Amino acid sequence: MINDISKMPDEFYKGKKVLVRVDFNVNIQNGNIGEDYRIRMTIPTIEYLTRRMAKVILVSHLGRPKNRDISFSLAPVSKRLSEILQNTNVRFVDDCVGPQVKQKVSEMKNTDVLLLENLRFYKEEESNSPEFSSELASLADVYVNDGFSTSHRKHSSTYGSAILFKTRLAGFNLKKEIEYLTMIKEKPKKPFVLIIGGVKIRDKIGALENLLPKADKILMGGAAAYTFLKAKGFKVGKSPVDEEHLPWVTKSISKYGDKIILPVDHVVSNSLQNHSIQIVSNNIPDDMTGYDIGTETINIYSKEISENISGTLFWNGPMGFFEVSKFANGTINIAKSMALAYWRGSNTLIGGGDTLEAMKKAGVSEKEVTHVSTGGGATLRFLAGDEMPGLGVLDRE
Repeated sequence: MINDISKMPDEFYKGKKVLVRVDFNVNIQNGNIGEDYRIRMTIPTIEYLTRRMAKVILVSHLGRPKNRDISFSLAPVSKRLSEILQNTNVRFVDDCVGPQVKQKVSEMKNTDVLLLENLRFYKEEESNSPEFSSELASLADVYVNDGFSTSHRKHSSTYGSAILFKTRLAGFNLKKEIEYLTMIKEKPKKPFVLIIGGVKIRDKIGALENLLPKADKILMGGAAAYTFLKAKGFKVGKSPVDEEHLPWVTKSISKYGDKIILPVDHVVSNSLQNHSIQIVSNNIPDDMTGYDIGTETINIYSKEISENISGTLFWNGPMGFFEVSKFANGTINIAKSMALAYWRGSNTLIGGGDTLEAMKKAGVSEKEVTHVSTGGGATLRFLAGDEMPGLGVLDRE
């Protein structure tokens, strides 16, 4: 079991500088933050440390900037943190290593919070540079990882700097992610239903190989479903198919076909821009692309989900191109069905940033599900049993 920050006595933190790797990779448009769930999820860890008189230094990445692109600055996140932590001195420094940062750290008082600039302004972060790792580690006395979503990467902030600390702990958000995902991976409460959408089959294969034997049913949607449909001999028109992994899908259908439920109708169009849409059953015309599950499929899936009143539901990936309203019905109905199942007593877990956005579009709060994983790729890697460098480096009992 990974040790979390509560394992240390309260007095341990007094006056110590604590480097906390968080995930503040949020959507920022014109300096305004969209969905701030990832920020809010770190607050319990930050407040636990500040209440014990620690000096908290936060590090995160944002997007994939080329060089020092100021549109990827974390400055707006600092402002949002100040609004949430109203009684805490939250400051921001526009760099993450170097003399300016060390000066700001030296000026910190107990209970202060300092957010450093985007780690990916330096290519050394992703290359796990020893020098960059050493620079980060020199800023603090204790290391805490509270960013599960980046823990599958062997970067400086998740691995290279962490190994240089004597004390390496998990934050509460990371601990919660591990507990829920371990339950799904090892002993989900029955009946266990998977709802799988999104685009890329290849990203989900490892997780599916672990979960398919345990699942009672798998509801397939999104672009991922078209590869399964093609493997079963249906026509999918111009819908995306993962030809490379078609043999794996065919094998999975052969082995677990009685569990796998596929769409029976589809919302189709000849382009995203075309206002004209159709609902077709079974086969998709050659000149059409499937963009959402159809009405009959929605009814089937919603019934399977909402009537699961004592088991476990895991949803990863939208049912269609939900960013466009006319193709959002499938995803919105799945989100509402997940909320209903939760209120009826089911364990409902949701993974992936797109899925969280879909919930928001459906008007479903994260409080209407058991757990929302911030992981995305990390969630699938963990469920697949892959190496997680950011977790492996942490202290254990």
